[in-house]
Amino acid sequence: MGQDRFTEYIAIVNPAAGGGRSRKLLPAALESLRAAGITVNVVETASPGDATQIARHAHQNGNRNFIAVGGDGTSYEIVNGLFPQAFESDPPKLAFLPLGTGNSFLRDFSHKGVEHALAAIIARRSRACDVLRLRHSGGVLHYINLLSMGFSADVATLRARRFSSWGELGYFGSIFFTLARFRRRPFPVSVEGESEFDRRPCLFLTFSNSKFTGGTMMIAPQADINDGLIEYVRWGPIGRVGLIRNLPGLYDGTHIQHPLAERKATRRVEFDLDAPVDVMIDGEVLTLQCQEIDVLPGALNVIA
Repeated sequence: MGQDRFTEYIAIVNPAAGGGRSRKLLPAALESLRAAGITVNVVETASPGDATQIARHAHQNGNRNFIAVGGDGTSYEIVNGLFPQAFESDPPKLAFLPLGTGNSFLRDFSHKGVEHALAAIIARRSRACDVLRLRHSGGVLHYINLLSMGFSADVATLRARRFSSWGELGYFGSIFFTLARFRRRPFPVSVEGESEFDRRPCLFLTFSNSKFTGGTMMIAPQADINDGLIEYVRWGPIGRVGLIRNLPGLYDGTHIQHPLAERKATRRVEFDLDAPVDVMIDGEVLTLQCQEIDVLPGALNVIA
């Protein structure tokens, strides 16, 4: 790498992000960075999972500075390319350019999106960030935003599998159909220090590292990316009408004040699921039989 390792980055680009706007907006962003003396080597992905392989290979070759050019899904893939091997070495740095799409994780730092992200890279503004590690029946995954089960994951799953080409309309359609079938069910979970699994039916569970999801939804208002803890939010068996009435609270964080809501900060979570369930993890929809979540404290440096 170059003389100053903090000024040379691998930019991993999802050219399809934002309907292709990511690729169109990238040259201007690169010009701003290069004018500030920052070297950026660009690699584009061609299919899902490519960002993981690119990041893993680059890290093995000694690269430590990365830029995720895309949305939450791009940064999620990069994180899973860096870990677990990055946990055994110097914490890598990850910056973000949310070109043409949203990035929920960045909302913890600013609502200005690309403008703020460019300024952070140029100013070399770095902050330690925890990485959450999920063990499931098929292996291990890592994430920096959140994992959700229940209603929120059902909406994301329906949108990804049936309405992915509908844009914003697909999001609202997924909410409508999920409300129509409205399932409240148990996801047996136990946080550190509890001897029993909580098997009560609920609307959703989230296990967060940062505050926001879905762009502007403040699902975990008390989360802190560098406290070494998982922010666990549970919303009990609220009804359809109650959910609709309380939807604004999901955007300003006041939903945790609802009588059926609970939140805890913990270092470890265990599950007792008898089968795989649909989950949403950093914007990606997967079907997993989750077993445990724990924290890798300060394992990543974020440029934000």
